[in-house]
Formats: sequence, C-alpha cells, structure tokens
Amino acid sequence: MVFRQASRLLAGSVRLSRRPFSTATEVPAATTTHTDSGFMESWTKVIPNIDPPKTPSHFMNPRPATPSSIPSKITVNFVLPYASELSTKEVDMVIIPVTTGQMGVLPGHVPTIAELKPGILSVHEGNDVTKYFLSSGFAFIHANSVADVIAVEAVPVDHIDPSLVQKGLTDFTQKLSSATTELDKAEAQIGVDIHSALNAALSG
Repeated sequence: MVFRQASRLLAGSVRLSRRPFSTATEVPAATTTHTDSGFMESWTKVIPNIDPPKTPSHFMNPRPATPSSIPSKITVNFVLPYASELSTKEVDMVIIPVTTGQMGVLPGHVPTIAELKPGILSVHEGNDVTKYFLSSGFAFIHANSVADVIAVEAVPVDHIDPSLVQKGLTDFTQKLSSATTELDKAEAQIGVDIHSALNAALSG
C-alpha cells in the first residue's frame, strides 16, 4: 500500500522532460544527474525511512568522448553468449557480414547498427587476418571508432571441417526438396542457407 501511494505521489512530483532523439553515442551526464537528483529528492520527501531504488544510470559507465581527430586504429569487441572472443582489440579494419553485404569498418566510420547474416567476419591487423564464421547477430559501430559485434554463434574458419559442410549441404538440400509442410521447408531452407554460406567461406 505504501509503494502504491508513493508511486502516485512521485508521478505527480517528478516530471521527466522530453528530449529530442539523438544518434550521438554520448549520453549527457548532466541531464541524467538532474533526473536522478529530482527523483531521489522526491522519494526522500515521500518515503524518508526507505532507501530509494537504484536507477539504470547507477549501473552505467560513462561513454568515452568522441575523439576530435580520427584515430589510427579501430577498437573491436567481439562477444558470444558464452565467450568473449575479442575485447578492446585495436585493429586496422574489420569486415562484417551484414544483411546488405560485406561492411568494411575503418577508424572514423559513421555510427551504424546492422543485422548480421551468415558469413565471414575478417579482423585485419597489419598483415594478419583472422577470420570467423558467424551465424547471426548484430553489429554496433560507434562514433568513437569502437565496433561491438554480438553474434549468436561463431567459429574460426580454420576449425571448420569441409567434408561435414558438404554432407550437411547435401542433407538439407534433400530435405528441402522432400519437405511437405511449411515448417519443414523453413527449417530445411535455413540449413541450406547456413551450409551454403559455410561452403562459400571455405572456398573463398
């Protein structure tokens, strides 16, 4: 009962200002601090004997500022649900498989959010190129020359067995031709698409 009354009172005493949408990667610290301060002050007035709850900004680290000049390297974070493949790795370029094609990302790239498609992620560091096969996910390119690649599944290309890829492609192609329901067709088509992309990755 106390919390219901508090929520009604807080709704009337704390009025959040509407801010125009911005694509910038920095969140103004002053605005966040002002909103949190107003909330805390109102909470203390209404329920002085209970500590106020944490707001999302308590758990967020401030974003690094966008550099005034383009850096010589791009910083890559490449993570999976169960592992972190690359963390703050500074490289020359990264080529990401997205739904619109292969997206090359250099330092100073325009901020972008892109959906991944099955294909090769190439990480270029000098003369060394490390390649991973990705299944799906998203890529976030920030204005401060940081690229976050979040994939559902990934494997180094040199760990892929070509014979298993060919077998899988043959099996799913047969399943697609013999499928009788829309669900079977969809599952078989996904298998064909994945194994076709794997095959292209190995041959490329």
